[in-house]
Amino acid sequence: MHKQVVKSFAIALLLLLSGCVVVVGSPFGFLSKHPGLQETTLQGSGDDKVLLVDISGFISDQPSSEAFGLVEKQSMLARVKAELKKAEKDDAVKALVLRINSPGGGVTASDEIYHLIKTYAQEAKVPVVASLGSLAASGGYYIACSADEILAHPTTVTGSIGVIIVGVNIKGLMDKLGVENQSYTSGPHKDILSPLRGATPEESEIVQGVLDALYERFVSVVQDNRPNLDASKLSEITDGRIYAAPEAQAAGLVDGIGRLDDAIAAAKKRAGLSEAQVVTYHRDGARKESIYSKLPATPSAMQLLPFAASLESAASPQLLYLWRPGLQ
Repeated sequence: MHKQVVKSFAIALLLLLSGCVVVVGSPFGFLSKHPGLQETTLQGSGDDKVLLVDISGFISDQPSSEAFGLVEKQSMLARVKAELKKAEKDDAVKALVLRINSPGGGVTASDEIYHLIKTYAQEAKVPVVASLGSLAASGGYYIACSADEILAHPTTVTGSIGVIIVGVNIKGLMDKLGVENQSYTSGPHKDILSPLRGATPEESEIVQGVLDALYERFVSVVQDNRPNLDASKLSEITDGRIYAAPEAQAAGLVDGIGRLDDAIAAAKKRAGLSEAQVVTYHRDGARKESIYSKLPATPSAMQLLPFAASLESAASPQLLYLWRPGLQ
């Protein structure tokens, strides 16, 4: 009986990895609509405003869902874009504070959010200060580079500068089950990174070339925005290692060590403000009560089941600016 269960699970796994299992989105479209943004003052007073933008959790351009898939939530990219668009219409917003607590995420989503923040800051002529929480690694640090000043919490873990693509090779399992790969392709590399077979040496070079190009982009973003970085140690600083806050400051990855209140004070100082409201934007049901409140997040399969994350990545390989030890 036990062997039969294992075999059934293995066959289901093969179907998932080969793309034969499809999960359909929510049939309740009316639950996927996103109401307009509302503003809440978290602290402070005066006519001028410091906008607090939350960058928490996995960075993605894909919407997430909750309530068993019945309710769709905006992706982080879409949310940040909407918040900055609203801020563009409010001349009272004089500074931006990014509250970052993220292991990173998608390469494109990280780069898009970085670009949105840089563009907004340049056009609105407002300073940006990043406040790093417990974790600001890889794509989280990439986004932090959009700020004029980066402050790490005394207990922050940051760094992990690099790119990874997660995948598995289950050909050995298929052989044991007597299952053959019958994929048909229009070219020898069309099924590159398929979990159903191993990669050839040429394909390994192709994939590594893509990773190297994206890594070079990450390094260039760090170099362009962190002028105090020791150029002689650049290859060591950007080799994927993580840093505690004091080490990150010594390496030039952050400007100082401080808490969120310190980041807000730094933003006010850069904007020449003696007093200001600290505000945030939210949708119904996601109101924040203080600067330390975070947007409610629904745990994804990746957060709850590291194994499921490996399966998801294997079925559809993703290029990631991500630090997650369980997947590396």
